[in-house]
This record gives sequence, C-alpha cells and structure tokens, in this order.
Amino acid sequence: MNESDTFELKKIHHGSIAHALGKARKYRDLNDPRQAESICLDILAVEPDNEDARLELILAMSDQYAGIRKSPRTAAIMKHVDKLGDEYSRLYYRGLVTEREALGFLDRGHAAAFAYDGLRDAMDLYEAAEKLRPEGNEDAVLRWNACVRVIRREKLKPPPQYKQELPID
Repeated sequence: MNESDTFELKKIHHGSIAHALGKARKYRDLNDPRQAESICLDILAVEPDNEDARLELILAMSDQYAGIRKSPRTAAIMKHVDKLGDEYSRLYYRGLVTEREALGFLDRGHAAAFAYDGLRDAMDLYEAAEKLRPEGNEDAVLRWNACVRVIRREKLKPPPQYKQELPID
C-alpha cells in the first residue's frame, strides 16, 4: 500500500461553501483548474446537489484537456453534466465540453478531422439547447457561432464519412 493511500480527505464546513465556491472561481481565473476542480469536489462532498459547484467543476475539468477524443477524462466530466438539473443545461454543457475537447485537438496539433468532428457534435448540441433556452439567453447561439468561426478560420474539413454521393435523378 502506498503512503498516499492512507490519507483521508477532510470535509469542509457547510457554512464555508459560498467562500469555497468563490475560491474555485478565482483559481479558474488564475489558470489553475486543478485546484478549482479539487475545491468543487470538496463542495460536492458536503452538498452533492450544489448546481453552481457542479457547473464550476465541469468548467475546471474541461479547462484541463490534454488527452484524446472520448478519453476517460471526458467520460468523467459528462457524468457531472448528466447530473445537471435541467435539459437545457445538460445539452449546453455537453456541447461546451465537446467543443473544448475539439479545441484541445487543435491546440495539440492533432488531426483536424477530429477537431471538425468534435466541433460539429458541439454545434448539434448547441442547436438542441437553443430550442430549450430560457428567454433572453443566447449562450448556445454564441457558442455555435464560435464553432463556425473556428471551422472557417482553421479551414477545417469534414472527415470522409461526412461526404455523401448526391442521388442521380
């Protein structure tokens, strides 16, 4: 057994959750998403249904992309997305995680086809979320437009499976 296995996590006090959430946001602003993730997990250990902490956790985890498409990290993030309280949020944040994963491919110089595929998946999710959006909330539209701009700027093309023969009349 490893010495680190003997350590037990300490629970934070329920009354400190608001302060801890503020710290998590601050660490994300400081580009320290691992610390923000840890704080959010501490909050959720005390208050499992805290939607603000769950959203911050999803963002902090997706700030850390360094793996490959459909990596175990993505599966872990999506488990948290699935626990969000409404269908709009589940669709929107599923799109956001998918978009961030696709942008991670571009940042790491992976095949542009992976990035294109991920961005298109995100766009489909944003379109579904747009239909359920609260009045005055254009977040899904803004993210969809950002995906289009990346595809255009990077001159991304669909992988071969997207190409279809046109029917002959």
